[in-house]
Amino acid sequence: MRIGMVGTGYVGLVSGTCFAEFGIDVTCVDKDEDKIKRLQNGEIPIFEPGLDDLVAKQVKAGRLSFTTKLSEALNGADAVFIAVGTPSREGDGHADMSYVYQAAKEIAQNMNGYTLIVTKSTVPIGTAREVEKIIREERPDAQFDICSNPEFLREGAAINDFMRPDRIIIGTNSKRAVDIMKELYRPLYINETPMLITTPETSETIKYAGNAFLATKISFINEIANLCEKTGANVQDVARGIGLDGRIGSKFLHAGPGYGGSCFPKDTLALTQIGQKYGAPQNIIETVVWVNAERQKSMADKIIEACSDNVDGKRIGILGVAFKPNTDDVRESPALTIIPLLQESGAKIAAFDPVAMEAAKKHLDNVEWCNDAYEVAENADALVIITEWNEFRGLDLNRIEDLMKTKCLIDLRNIYKVEDMKTHNFHYVSIGRSKVL
Repeated sequence: MRIGMVGTGYVGLVSGTCFAEFGIDVTCVDKDEDKIKRLQNGEIPIFEPGLDDLVAKQVKAGRLSFTTKLSEALNGADAVFIAVGTPSREGDGHADMSYVYQAAKEIAQNMNGYTLIVTKSTVPIGTAREVEKIIREERPDAQFDICSNPEFLREGAAINDFMRPDRIIIGTNSKRAVDIMKELYRPLYINETPMLITTPETSETIKYAGNAFLATKISFINEIANLCEKTGANVQDVARGIGLDGRIGSKFLHAGPGYGGSCFPKDTLALTQIGQKYGAPQNIIETVVWVNAERQKSMADKIIEACSDNVDGKRIGILGVAFKPNTDDVRESPALTIIPLLQESGAKIAAFDPVAMEAAKKHLDNVEWCNDAYEVAENADALVIITEWNEFRGLDLNRIEDLMKTKCLIDLRNIYKVEDMKTHNFHYVSIGRSKVL
């Protein structure tokens, strides 16, 4: 089989490469000539564990290629996937659909014979119908079907998520489209991965509802963490206690500085806007959006409080600026809210992240970027863990103590145990547990 993948961003590049691993011939197309040249030269524009090796493997096998010409991607293709960006529109939070609609128009202009057009991007409910309308207007005589096939890829674990998914959602009203999609995902179908065949509107809703529910779990446990700090309870034990309930589950019950990234902030905001549009307000999700925004801001206050309510002129060390480990993505990262608020209070910021510093430099000014955690800790008045990279879990705390000016460790990810910290001389602050040591 042969497919075209429109867009070589995170979703398009990972999905296209993984389809090639399934034995499918994949042509990825993008208008960004520089990006395509880099990909053709073996350079991967995003950080995702294992992706560089998998891309190289599939290019060598002749199953994966890159081009700026949409006609090449569509030539002989059984399906074409739209995997372009849908960023939040400035001012109102609606998803910016201009890239999707432009892709649909150009597909209509270049398609030759029957084509299955699949929306892979996260798109508002009703997008599949709108894409169909655009193509009908552009090519009234065209033979095609529309399908919604949302992605469920976690940054840092995307390849495994694609190869071993919890489910495949196929949203279409065409039996021919279903047959093609089942064939594309045949390796997973053989492995009995659940496949839900539904309408395009239902498929689009599943994507938003899934992300919104996970974001809700994060905001919920953060609210409980606030309560634990007031009552002396331990939020980690609370999370374990409720997570053992099969109706709830343990995933995404980790208290911290709030969610970020390319999906949860954008998708929760978009869902609230969709609810308003259809007269079905999503009150719970609206609250989740508000709680998360306040959560990130409150973390700056927590750090200032730990520094005796004054960070003016103090060196505050930051460990981690990516929104999560194993990615260089800083979009909506808590660090991008926390650091400027600390700077407004007079703090001098030193920071380190294993892979996300170059991306963060585009958003943060007047930051001393360091080579490792120990350089960050040198003469620091406080050390703050924002991203739970594995290398921060095994720090030489004795060395950190010796380097710091003031032994204040603020652990916004609870990666250290309170009882273990008692053997050190830190003023230790964590989330939803004993306030300080």
